[in-house]
Formats: sequence, structure tokens, C-alpha cells
Amino acid sequence: MNRISSPPFKFFAVLCGTAAMATVAGCAKDNELDLSGGVGITATRSACPAVAVPMHTGDVTLFDPATSRDAAAIDVVAAITNLTPQCNDSGEKVYQLASFDVVATRRDAGPARSVTIPYFSTVVQGGTAVVAKRLGNVTVTFADGQTRGSGRAQASAYVDRAAATLPADIMERITRRRKAGDQDAAVDPLSVPEVRAAVQRASFELLVGFQLTQDQLEYNVRR
Repeated sequence: MNRISSPPFKFFAVLCGTAAMATVAGCAKDNELDLSGGVGITATRSACPAVAVPMHTGDVTLFDPATSRDAAAIDVVAAITNLTPQCNDSGEKVYQLASFDVVATRRDAGPARSVTIPYFSTVVQGGTAVVAKRLGNVTVTFADGQTRGSGRAQASAYVDRAAATLPADIMERITRRRKAGDQDAAVDPLSVPEVRAAVQRASFELLVGFQLTQDQLEYNVRR
């Protein structure tokens, strides 16, 4: 399961933001960064929002009766898994689609049953600013006599390419080749406050999780 190891809705950029990923030199596409040569870092940064599940929102426990928190009262336990992004960044609006499965276990292998669980999808800019949020429902189906069930759902987001693209001067400062002996050869450009701030502003995330009640969230945190 994809998770961000931080409290819900609190995220931190790591090497060009959470959208950064390892690659080989020369593989960067348009609007990506190739941080190779001199500085000892090789990575790419895409205009596509990173996709993840915030910590403590990737699973949910349903009780029967609903007010009980005893282990014997656990009715259904469900979790988000197989979160898969599919991005189209060919236009001025970058479109990120995220598909995911929900797998669940119920207490009793009774008759066929369906359980509907609410989920959210949130677009976050710069690690902290929520710019959009949508709610949806995923239906988990249990076959007759089975304790395991599953469902499938999607979340999506549009992001302005201009907002997700670094300014030319910031790009130049990050990608400029540095040789041993240069005055700034040992300085990580991402440690410069204005560079880091620009990278953070241009970093977007599509976050998906269960829409938990306060009690459900506290239960997940305490476990």
C-alpha cells in the first residue's frame, strides 16, 4: 500500500517533491528535470501529480454495534491497495487518474452482501495547501459464504501545467553542470531557500483515502 509517513494532510518534499523518482541520465522527458552531472544526483521531476494514500486513511474498521470498539464487535475491515496512476500531460491541463482496489474481510461468512464505504480524493500543492477535494463511494461485494470481498474505484485531478512547471531560472540553477573546484560545486541547489520554495510550489499530489469519521481516524491512530 502506498503511504506518506506523516500525519494526515501534512506532507514534506523530498528531492524535488514527492513527484521525484530515480532514473538514469538522459531519460528526462519534456518539462522534467535531469539532475545529473557534478552534483551527484540523478532524478526526474514530472508535471504529473504524485499519487499516494495519507497515513492512517488507507484502512477502515466497521463495528457492529457501531458504538462498540471491542474486537468481538468488528464487522468489516477494509483497506486501499493497488493504487495505480495514469497521467496524461500532453495538454495545458495535466490529467492524473488514479485507480485502486479495496479489499475487505468480514466477520461472518453469511449470505451475499455489499458494503458501501466513502472515500476522498484531494489535490495538494506544495505539500500543505489543499486546492481541491472530492468525495466518492466504493462498494465492496462479498459473495455468499465468503468472508473476503473487494471493490474498485477511481480518483482524478486536473492541474495547470504552468503551475506545475518550474520557472526557467530555477530550472537553470538546478540543472547547471558544476565541476570540481567551482565555488558552488559542493552546494546542493535544493538547499537554497528560494529554489526549494519554487520546487515546492510547483509540486502537486493527488491523495486518496477513506473518508473517516473522527472516531474512525482516532481508532486507526491508536492501533
